[in-house]
Amino acid sequence: MKNLALVTLAAMLIAPAAWAQTINAANAPSGAHFATAEPTCTTDQNLNVSCTAATIGGVGNTNITVTLTASYSGTVTCTNGGGKLVDVKTKAVTSGSAQGMPSAKNGQIAVPALSVTAPSTASLLANATCPNGNWTKSLVGNSVTLVSFAYTITFDGFSGAYFSIP
Repeated sequence: MKNLALVTLAAMLIAPAAWAQTINAANAPSGAHFATAEPTCTTDQNLNVSCTAATIGGVGNTNITVTLTASYSGTVTCTNGGGKLVDVKTKAVTSGSAQGMPSAKNGQIAVPALSVTAPSTASLLANATCPNGNWTKSLVGNSVTLVSFAYTITFDGFSGAYFSIP
């Protein structure tokens, strides 16, 4: 029974996550609608974020900007020459913002699939600060976390997002 619980917990930790979508019709041309399924965003076991493509109809000639950004953090230790360890929490690292700016054609617009990749160990280490330059930085294993992400579709000429996750 104990092994089953551990396997179930491990499966839950590895399973991709999905988040709720928000549509604000006031931030789109009258008649705008998803001609295909709405985009969805998921994370994988490596904490990469991927959002699916879609098509929006009823947009006339109004273009959009699609943006995906993700913020990550990890625990870094600093070790001095005498072996003393100090835990340092890295600042959140924005990783690989992705952006698309497709143009409307025949009243429809193709929303591209976007993805961002979790930051490298080097990137997380670069964002950590040790007491001085003589200390050695190390990333604590399995400490990298996805703090948050934001996916938005915004129509040109409108003040806010038409579609957003989360």
